Amino acid sequence: MVSVRSVVERVGPTLLHAVWLPERCPAVADVVIAEPGATVPVAAGDLVLGVAAANAADAVALVSHSASREAAAVLLKRPLAAKQSVVRAAKAAEIALVEVQAGTAWAQLVWLLRTVLDADDSVGDAGSGDLFRLADVVASVVDAPVTIEDTNSRVVAYSARQDLTDPARVSTIMGRRIPDDVLARFRSRGVFRELSRGRQTVFVPAQQDGTLPRLIVPIRMGGELLGSMWAVVTGPVPEERAAAFADTAPVVALHLLRLRAHADARRRASAELLRELLEGKVGPRKAMAELELSEEPHRVVVVDTRGSDVTDGEGLRLALLERISQGIGPRPVATELAGLLYAIVPDSSWPQLGKALADLRTRVAAGSPVELGELTRSRAEAEEMLGLIRAGLLQGGVGSYDGAWTALVLHRAATAAGSARITELGPLQTLREYDVANHTDYLGTLYEWLRFPGDPRSAAKALRIHPNTFRYRIRRLLELVPVDLDDPDTRLALITQLVALRWS
Repeated sequence: MVSVRSVVERVGPTLLHAVWLPERCPAVADVVIAEPGATVPVAAGDLVLGVAAANAADAVALVSHSASREAAAVLLKRPLAAKQSVVRAAKAAEIALVEVQAGTAWAQLVWLLRTVLDADDSVGDAGSGDLFRLADVVASVVDAPVTIEDTNSRVVAYSARQDLTDPARVSTIMGRRIPDDVLARFRSRGVFRELSRGRQTVFVPAQQDGTLPRLIVPIRMGGELLGSMWAVVTGPVPEERAAAFADTAPVVALHLLRLRAHADARRRASAELLRELLEGKVGPRKAMAELELSEEPHRVVVVDTRGSDVTDGEGLRLALLERISQGIGPRPVATELAGLLYAIVPDSSWPQLGKALADLRTRVAAGSPVELGELTRSRAEAEEMLGLIRAGLLQGGVGSYDGAWTALVLHRAATAAGSARITELGPLQTLREYDVANHTDYLGTLYEWLRFPGDPRSAAKALRIHPNTFRYRIRRLLELVPVDLDDPDTRLALITQLVALRWS
């Protein structure tokens, strides 16, 4: 039997939100409806739907009555579920209180809850299979081939009947998503804008490139757009048949929610196992079995979502998961820790994935490829690399541990030198103070002179100044701090100090 917490998680936040859960969530046995004017037949373990609750007093009474019968939870719609008196009553009675989204139909919720309770915990793709069978039913209703797509235009199911088709439909089914060029054409015609406005059906006439007409129905639940159904038709569809097509949307919505809730549960379980793996709390054998990892070396990739140009944090996270899934398969192995997104990717996938993530203009660092039992080391390496990228010590926003060894050597040397306070020795302090007081850059000039010995043109180019200006600075510098730059030990000591200043 499943707990109240599990039921809420499986149905998902689109419909349900746990307002308060007792420390020990009880198991759920059945679903009952509190109908107006009827005695509620509540039994132990029931989910009690507060259909009859019209105000806070009714809700408090229902909570108390349900708790006395040892019910598992009371489900109320907004705003009743958030009323302080109702929340206090639930806490006092130690019964779970769950909020139902305002636009949710009680009948649909009952169907979905019973589906969750009846479903076997081990079901994998059964929900997806049901959706394909449902696509066949919808196709018979509209008398046309049908695809069911999510809000990202990815195909989640399609009917077996595909007798009426065109190149766009073939590409959509083969690639399991609408091709970008086809998507752009539909977007330019305002199709997705019409779907978002709540239209029951959208008809798109045939296009000059040979794309056949489409009849499109949005799939909604609780006010949220979950996806859409696309039928390839020969022309305008009779009003009755179009209405029947639209009437199937609520049933498809319930299936999509069930499928999404199951995927979310799997993703949460994978994320938790990945956190344990990255922290060294679980062995590689279990991770390989449950996360479906291959035996080849893997890298830990860490992404700084806060450093992106994308302002929508949730949108960025989903975009990152999408890119990662393109690189390693349909089930992203990723988790979030302390505001960072971590992923495990096969070493062979990293080059392609690194390029894809670079397009998002965020900071990405990868550890070296290791066996699964050494992922904690790869994680530490990735985090060290991310520190260099954040500090602006590496060009670009994407880097790998094994591809930036020179930067790592300089950074580690500078860190060690900093603890020894070597920059306080010799003439460097005098130059630093002069630069601050006079807004000059003699430290930078000396650094580039040491980096490009005997090559004033390259040194000047690095500073973006004229070579004559560079030569003047060196002469002036030697007047301020007379040092013997011909002495190799002096040059070595100075470059060590300047590296410590720049890379620490």
